Formats: sequence, structure tokens, C-alpha cells
Amino acid sequence: MTFVRAAAHCMALLVLLSASHIAFAQNPELDRVQQLVQGGELDRALEQVELYTKAHPKDPRGRFLKGVILGQQNKTDEAITVYKALTYDYPELPEPYNNLAALLAQKGDYEQARVSLEAAVHARPGYATAHENLGDIHLRLAARAYAKAVELDRNSATAQTKLKVVNDLVPPAPVPAGSKAADR
Repeated sequence: MTFVRAAAHCMALLVLLSASHIAFAQNPELDRVQQLVQGGELDRALEQVELYTKAHPKDPRGRFLKGVILGQQNKTDEAITVYKALTYDYPELPEPYNNLAALLAQKGDYEQARVSLEAAVHARPGYATAHENLGDIHLRLAARAYAKAVELDRNSATAQTKLKVVNDLVPPAPVPAGSKAADR
């Protein structure tokens, strides 16, 4: 799974933090918000989760769910702010780091995505999704380096071959609106 698909996958499936080492009690309010998200009612879900997080500002599950919703609404900068705050307040939770990395990668900021994924892996060494995403980020960074080598020396057959192999594994990411081509 490429990192771009993994990012979309993360946003859709990492709604619950129940897989983390912290056990979360059932929460009917947040379960209803999650149902709204799954039903595509993102505006209503955001309204409900904002009410919940105002009443329970330290609840990581509610804040995480807010980040998921904002990400699905393409409010990337707002979602990034939510995940960054969660990583500061709950550095032991790997999921906010992973979702933060997914959003940073969508913006083409692979270095910061790498840092975030390394923090996720540090928080939970057995977190397979973060390890896979970290591998994808390393491939994206390698593609940038090989592309630069090809740009500097068009006759470098080895750099061209390596770039092709990496791009076959992880095709160049789509360029976010309003930005330069990051992989090319």
C-alpha cells in the first residue's frame, strides 16, 4: 500500500484509539460521532465532537476523532494542529503521530513526516502501520535524492535506474494544490 493510500486508510480507519496501550471505556457520545463519520455526515460529526471536546478538553479519543474529521474534510492545517497538540499532551500514543505524518506527507513534508513516524514507532515499537508508512517515507526521500542526482547528471544510468525502481514501488505523489512538485 503506498503512503498516499495508507494516509487515506489511516484517516478512515484510525478513528478509535482502542488499539493503543491505553484502554478507553465505551463512550456513547463518541460512538455516535463515529457513526456520523462513517455515514459521511462530517459537518454534523464535527459539531458533535467539538461540543464533546469543549466539555472534555483532555479526552484524547475525542480530540483524535476531531483530527480524523478535519482530515476527511480536507482541513489539513487544522487537523495537523489537533494531532500536534495530542502528541505533546500524550506522547505515549502512536496514532496521533501516524496521522500527523500522513497529513505532512500529503503536503510533501517528508522530513517532518519521517520524524513523526519515528516517534510513533518509539511510542509503540510493534505498530506495523507506522513501520510500513516509515518505509514509504524513506522511499519518497530516496526518490527525491535520485531525482536530484539525475537532474545534476543526466548520464547517470545508475541514478536513473534507482529512481525508476523507487517510483515503481511508490509512484510519485500527486502534487497538492498550490504547491510545487515535491517528488520530481
